Amino acid sequence: MRFNCKPCLLPLLISLSAGHAQAATPVTAPTLKPWSTTKAQALGWLAGDQRLAVSKREGVLLLDAQGKTLSHVPGAFASLDSRALGDQVLVASHDEKKQQVALFSLNPQSHEWLAPVYLPRRDYAVNGVCLYRDEASNIYLFTVGEEGKGEQWLVAADRKRLNQPRLVRSLPLPPEAGLCQVDDAAHQLFVNEQKVGWWAYPAHAEAQASRVPVAMIEPFGEVKQAAGAMVPVPGGMLGLDPKAGELHLYQQQGKGWSPVARFPLKPLVEPEHLAVRQTPQGLDVWVQDADNNQLFEGRLSWNPVPVSVPPVLPVVKPSVQTDPVVSQGDAADDPAIWLHPHDPALSRVLGTNKKNGLEVYDLQGRRVQHLEVGRLNNVDVRPDFKLGTRTVDLAVATNRDHNSLSVFSIDRATGEVRAAGEVPTPLKDIYGLCLFKAPTGEIYSFANDKDGTFLQHRLSAKGEQVQGELVRQFKVATQPEGCVADDTHQRLFIGEEDVAVWALDARPEQPAALSSVINVGGPVHDDIEGLALYQGEKNSYLVISSQGNDSYVVLDAQPPYALRGAFRVGVNAEAGIDGASETDGLEVTSANLGGPFTQGMLVVQDGRKRMPEHSQNYKYIPWADVAKTLNLP
Repeated sequence: MRFNCKPCLLPLLISLSAGHAQAATPVTAPTLKPWSTTKAQALGWLAGDQRLAVSKREGVLLLDAQGKTLSHVPGAFASLDSRALGDQVLVASHDEKKQQVALFSLNPQSHEWLAPVYLPRRDYAVNGVCLYRDEASNIYLFTVGEEGKGEQWLVAADRKRLNQPRLVRSLPLPPEAGLCQVDDAAHQLFVNEQKVGWWAYPAHAEAQASRVPVAMIEPFGEVKQAAGAMVPVPGGMLGLDPKAGELHLYQQQGKGWSPVARFPLKPLVEPEHLAVRQTPQGLDVWVQDADNNQLFEGRLSWNPVPVSVPPVLPVVKPSVQTDPVVSQGDAADDPAIWLHPHDPALSRVLGTNKKNGLEVYDLQGRRVQHLEVGRLNNVDVRPDFKLGTRTVDLAVATNRDHNSLSVFSIDRATGEVRAAGEVPTPLKDIYGLCLFKAPTGEIYSFANDKDGTFLQHRLSAKGEQVQGELVRQFKVATQPEGCVADDTHQRLFIGEEDVAVWALDARPEQPAALSSVINVGGPVHDDIEGLALYQGEKNSYLVISSQGNDSYVVLDAQPPYALRGAFRVGVNAEAGIDGASETDGLEVTSANLGGPFTQGMLVVQDGRKRMPEHSQNYKYIPWADVAKTLNLP
């Protein structure tokens, strides 16, 4: 069951659809008839014949079918929305006296209300609230405030209301916005701008803050005077023009919106608020006439035909997140995992800061080093390299300031990272990189250019510095970035961002003949970004960052590269860690690192740091959770 609402009237809505739809038959105007003369400012279905209402004089009320109050919360409340939460109902409203958003839990069977949890008082006047349930059943609250201020809060997770709601992100909204609604299935937030029109925003917590117009006021659209209350309907939206007394129905067409029908709302004098529920016969519509507080009901004969929507991917949670990188904006990019040879707890995660240098983190996510060496893009690690009189582990990164390879030594006892030389390249726009260790012990680097060129260098020591010898060159047709080498099978995987993942022989003396692993389309959405290899005792897997839909695809690492599944990294409410999106690089290990990482660890770059908003960082995910989620053997 799903409930939505509006300020003042705020009727609650039943769940409409699991996806988008297309209109089937012509739509006839609703014949509106008086329905109720309740003093409440809002009324809607809750469960069976129960309804919720909101009143600035009487508070929030639970009513029966005849309008009798079953229970209530006294006070002065304005906006209202609700979602089912286990066997409870989560109710959100704005307490006008406290000037804070309140979150109640209601037991619809016993009619009992639990004491509310309040959001901290904001520095703006809250005009409206609405709730959103994501694909992992987390519930978020949106606030719409004065002068375009808006926020998204995590308020429930794991079927429980949070005792302390967490601010996820701020949202730039229209300056005259006062109402909001969310279509959970489509992950769309609708906001009105009274003198301009209605807008649709991505509702997902990890989504970019962008908007598209649903409908505009004349002369830019067909709405005559004002964009008021709106309600998501299957595959579209109903919007109320209160000044013209008209109801508008819109159908979503791809990324845009098309008008379906427009109806006069006679005999209403001042229609203000709107609610809808779907029935087998069409859409039941409720509208309030502010002239006399009379509620009217009618029916739209619109029976949409549901169409398919993208499958809901399973979600795994990060256990740890790193400190944010020191640079703001699009800075973090590619991680690598360094394994301590004797004490797994002392292992490190190296992450590139493509505006500043190299970040080094411990397994708790704390930054232990920052090396300002230039704009590093991709990084990889291999053990046991002879550097002068010492045996060190090697890290290599692409340096976009110099179109070179920045080389680092890693102390095998302490994990300390030090600069150990720079290898020049003829590339004009160096980009991705990975390392390969041959059975002979030689370490090779593969670096690519945005024009598709790959260079393979043999790395060797010259005193205390590392040098590189170019041993092979090949090219793909379009821009690549991510790559990973399977040292055991001497195979190289490369990602051509908009095309495919390819495999080829990693040995320098062999021809660079490409064989297809997986193409863009299906589970992989361009861009193909990071590639990583999980090498277990029995099975090995290739992990791909499918940036186009914020997911991670897992394949067998051996031909025929069978698909094992895809997943997303979602919010860990208990640990206060947001999900991951817009992932560039990733890395994985099967080593037992202790704690939650006994079966290994996946590290992903997070392109949008939320909860709270900050510079980008990296998330650590237990491989055991990935294996369980995808039923990996």
